[in-house]
Amino acid sequence: MKYGLQFRDVFAAWQSILDGVWITLLLSAVAMVGGLLIGILCAAGRTYGPAWLRRIVGAYVEVIRNTPLLVQLFLIFFGLPSFGVRLDGLTAAMIALVINLGAYTTEIVRAGLEAVPKAQIEAGHSLGLSGLQVFRYIVVFPALKAMFPALASQFVLLMLATSVASQISVQDLFHAASIVQSRTFRDFEVYTVIGVLYLALAIGFRGLFALIYRLVFVR
Repeated sequence: MKYGLQFRDVFAAWQSILDGVWITLLLSAVAMVGGLLIGILCAAGRTYGPAWLRRIVGAYVEVIRNTPLLVQLFLIFFGLPSFGVRLDGLTAAMIALVINLGAYTTEIVRAGLEAVPKAQIEAGHSLGLSGLQVFRYIVVFPALKAMFPALASQFVLLMLATSVASQISVQDLFHAASIVQSRTFRDFEVYTVIGVLYLALAIGFRGLFALIYRLVFVR
């Protein structure tokens, strides 16, 4: 059986694909910012907080990291309406991605905080610095430097995971591919193009994070 590749119909739908790329980037940006904020707060609570707070954060991390993102997404989009909370697909996807990423960044940030030598922290206290000043001037920069590569990799994985949002009809890149495929029936061509676009986005994000690392941490 001979199969002739025809990308013309796929490229003709470039506007839909471009709109999908935009939604994917929007989901990624919101999830990265929100997930990082949650990760910092939870990591600080789990590292320096009281025992009850550490247990709560630990339970959150274990539940999220040991259940599929798709299940979490469906609970928010399909489950919350049972309690009178109805969210549109894009909002539900953003919340699910933020909560999911927050659990992973919590452990990454916590590892970075614990990587700072205790001798440096004790030296800061001995100089009369307050706890907040020690955290700001002594802990933050070395911790960020240690955790940045792992955070960058997790952010790239998160960008690729945004494709699950298509399951609740969010018009991201993968959803756009499904629409184009249903109209053209060029399965191989459509998903080849979409795969290349995801690869380009991943490489672009990695390049951006590498540039940020060099500008901020390489001196």
